[in-house]
Amino acid sequence: MPHRSLPPISERTLGHYDRHAQAFWEGTRDHDVSQNRDALLRHIRGEPPFTVLDFGCGPGRDLIAFRALGHHAIGLDGSAQFCAMARAHSGCEVWQQDFLHLELPPEHFDGVFANASLFHVPSADLPAVLQALFATLKPGGVLFASNPRGNDEEGWQGERYGAFHTLDSWRAYVSAAGFEELEHYYRPAGQPRHLQPWLATVWRRPEGGVSK
Repeated sequence: MPHRSLPPISERTLGHYDRHAQAFWEGTRDHDVSQNRDALLRHIRGEPPFTVLDFGCGPGRDLIAFRALGHHAIGLDGSAQFCAMARAHSGCEVWQQDFLHLELPPEHFDGVFANASLFHVPSADLPAVLQALFATLKPGGVLFASNPRGNDEEGWQGERYGAFHTLDSWRAYVSAAGFEELEHYYRPAGQPRHLQPWLATVWRRPEGGVSK
């Protein structure tokens, strides 16, 4: 699924990833985020295999892991280079879509895995993106999100746009989209809080929930 013409924030951010795709793969392929994948999977109800959307899949590290566990994983990324690499590395279906122009099937996924991706969405666009993720989850489906935390500042970090939310602000956005919080934790595990820059949260679309 190709993306439409890109807004300036997406174009600049995705251009950075396209130019540095191979270096990004080499630098992140061995990162252990099994804690995050496990947090998503253990909250999904029913019997596996599950249908999982890896939202912001990058070059495919987590697609490889989900597929190895027997799940039906589909990737989504705005970077053309990442999408090509993810298909080659994982053998999974991968959709090229800009986060700000999503076209997702309704009530299709058991889980959405948004690891280090949603923080690229400007705050003004975040409600619409979260509503799209809510709508593509089956009733009872689970959203996992991990983002670098901050004090609600946002803007350019070099060539990439980022929004760095507090826990309270992030909760307000995701709750407003209709999700119910299941758990949250900070990463990396076993470190004092000031050395845990990542906030991980897990959410459920309620049974019978309707996208707002």
